Amino acid sequence: MLRVGVLVSGGGTNLQAILDAEKSGVIRHAKVVYVLSNNASAYALQRAASAGIANECISPSSFETREDFHRALLAAIEREQLDLIVLAGYLVKLPDEMIQRYRGRIMNIHPSLIPSFCGKGAYGLKVHEQALSRGVKVTGVTVHFADERYDCGPIIAQRPLVVEEGWSVAELEAHIHEVEHELYPDVIQLLAEGRVHVGADGRVVVDPAH
Repeated sequence: MLRVGVLVSGGGTNLQAILDAEKSGVIRHAKVVYVLSNNASAYALQRAASAGIANECISPSSFETREDFHRALLAAIEREQLDLIVLAGYLVKLPDEMIQRYRGRIMNIHPSLIPSFCGKGAYGLKVHEQALSRGVKVTGVTVHFADERYDCGPIIAQRPLVVEEGWSVAELEAHIHEVEHELYPDVIQLLAEGRVHVGADGRVVVDPAH
């Protein structure tokens, strides 16, 4: 059973989807045991508390230097003895030391088909605004391993979404959330089953189900 930690900055809808997937049996070999936010008012912390999950806020603003914050963040992650770290709308760049120590065990979800509409500053509604302004006919969701760069780690899974004519940004966001809430739990279960590997070429291979 993998010990999973979820890092989140906002409402935590992906966190809730993961918790729901645990209850429904979609996720069978992993369990969220810890939730961390950089935002003390994040509703995700309330979701965690309601589910009886250990949670805390560690905010960069509480520390004199970024280095102090990084040390506190890494200490918290190490204390929890996590097997998998899930970024679910966590809007703080992870320190390189943390990426290096947990390489292949930190994954992120992005609301587009990487490499489109991604990179520094591309998050939340900004991604959907870019997609609609470009007039794309298909967008989607990407789950990837985190590395030292924004949205550049090995891609684990992608799921497309056809963009209907006339959708607003809010409508596109709602449909993307639906895709996220299905895909992220599925990928967590794949990792828990030990079916996800990064090859020598840096690309992810997913073993078939037995």
